[in-house]
Amino acid sequence: MHIEKNIVLHPNNKKPIVIDTFCNLKLQSQPIVIFCHGYKGFKDWGAWDVMGKTIADAGFCFIKFNFSHNGGTVEDPIDFPDLEAFGNNNYTKELDDLGDVLDWTTKYFYSNSAVDTSKIYLIGHSRGGGIAILKTAEDSRIKKLITLASVCDFEKRTATIGNLDQWKKDGIKYVTNGRTKQQMPHYYQFYEDFVENKERLNIKSACKNIKVPQLIIHGDMDTSIRVEEAENIHQWATNSQLKIIKNANHVFNVKHPWIETYLPEEFEELIDNTIQFLE
Repeated sequence: MHIEKNIVLHPNNKKPIVIDTFCNLKLQSQPIVIFCHGYKGFKDWGAWDVMGKTIADAGFCFIKFNFSHNGGTVEDPIDFPDLEAFGNNNYTKELDDLGDVLDWTTKYFYSNSAVDTSKIYLIGHSRGGGIAILKTAEDSRIKKLITLASVCDFEKRTATIGNLDQWKKDGIKYVTNGRTKQQMPHYYQFYEDFVENKERLNIKSACKNIKVPQLIIHGDMDTSIRVEEAENIHQWATNSQLKIIKNANHVFNVKHPWIETYLPEEFEELIDNTIQFLE
């Protein structure tokens, strides 16, 4: 297994994106799987590394990355040392970041016979699931899609993220990170950007436009994003399968940091279903 950690991508006039790749260079023509983390997430959270290695062992080139404004830095890609960047993040930045990662991937592996750049699959967790849905609808390079505990609607989350008038007046509001105890800022630009790009950010419309195979995985004990959201996505996406994992929470019973020598059976079930679908 050939693993490259913390490759730095410098898109034009944008903040850098930090990327990991997992690839078996002894195999030929492996499809590419790109993973998108969620809100208050990062590529090295919990057991995402374990998932990446397992999917790569099954014959795929696995790529994960930090969104440019997720709050991490090149020097410290874990957690949130750059809260100013976090506060300036929004959905369209993440969509554009994913586009930059897709462009980088096809160029980086273009002449590598171990990798097939014509087969690119996306996996997205939570908010990253919504981003992956939107990108799949607008980018024909993506041939399969998996969402894990995905949101089905960005509008209700954006508009109900607090008192809009107060948010506009103050220009900023804060959300507490339960794990790090940081006060995470959200600048009002987040709402303005959503309103300006409302059509592009409509997950329901995107689902109806997706023709490629889609697997929707959700835990029945998810208290962050209700299982009804997965059912909505399944209803809208005609070429989709729905897998509900019993006793699984929003992160499929993993936590950060993950220092155990085993995986919860719910997380193993997630990986098994993912690999079966990708194959």
